[in-house]
Amino acid sequence: MSASTLEAPADVRAVIGQDVRLVAADGVELAGTWFLPPSAPKNPVAAVVIVGGGGIPARRYHRFARFLAMKGFGVLTFDYRGIGKSRNGSLRGFVAGTEHWGFLDFGAALAAARAAFPAQSLQVVAHSIGGLLVGAAPDAPRLTRMVFFGPHTGYCGDYRLRWRWLLFGVWHVIMPAVTRIVGYFPGRALRLGEDLPRQFALDWSSRRQPSFVAKPADRSRFASILGRYNRVRAETLVLSVTDDAFAPPRAGKRLLESYPSVTATHEIISPRTLGARRLGHFIFLQRNNSALIWERAAAWLLPASPSGRAGEPVASRSGVPPSGTKGDAFVGSATP
Repeated sequence: MSASTLEAPADVRAVIGQDVRLVAADGVELAGTWFLPPSAPKNPVAAVVIVGGGGIPARRYHRFARFLAMKGFGVLTFDYRGIGKSRNGSLRGFVAGTEHWGFLDFGAALAAARAAFPAQSLQVVAHSIGGLLVGAAPDAPRLTRMVFFGPHTGYCGDYRLRWRWLLFGVWHVIMPAVTRIVGYFPGRALRLGEDLPRQFALDWSSRRQPSFVAKPADRSRFASILGRYNRVRAETLVLSVTDDAFAPPRAGKRLLESYPSVTATHEIISPRTLGARRLGHFIFLQRNNSALIWERAAAWLLPASPSGRAGEPVASRSGVPPSGTKGDAFVGSATP
């Protein structure tokens, strides 16, 4: 592993950053970065893997990773195949679907974290659609605690009502049409995020029904991974934002239905509670605006803090998904 230069505020420049290459089970190499606590790089309080949203480069999560490293965690970020530093050339003809990103890519990252720190608890922070990919990894049943930031399943019916038809048009009409013509989704050219491999783009755009498995072909593709979800038993904190167009609270509730064996606390955050006009889907990546959210996540993950308590409450009352989620949960005061 080679140390990389970290550009960060003075209070986190001591964090040790190490670039690594991860090798998936099918031989594909992925780019990753470890962020280690300066006080105990060989003995972090836990090993945490950050699972990014669909097509969001790992570098967008590096500030949060440094934050967790300063709290004592060993944190691994990685780019899915075809994304960020794991991309090699054109995506035209490149094969990468939901099962590749979840089972193979996140699977490789989780296995690397377990190998690096076998004595520490294994944990995860997932953003957006990353929450759906977590259960596909072979080592997912080993996870002890999870935090989901703005999770959703991609189902168009869960988009926030105000933006639903606009988002449906972009992601479920334009995206599949352009993807089939170009051979991949040219998100950069269209100013709609990163480019996406063809199969993943079509997987996302086909989510027009609540069920993840909509046709026989889906069951054939995903049969080997779907059975793992009910073996995930990690204590889980779900944070949803009321004005998140992609992943409002109802989307977080649906995501939790995929994990029937977890004990989850679903907490809902409104802009008013953070003194902001708007928060949205990417508030979790913004250090200046999400300090309390980051502190909440860190407190939940700390093995020495099983209750996940973290300061003053900043969120409104949560709903009650059918997977064991507790109601009346507030940030800072909810216990699983």
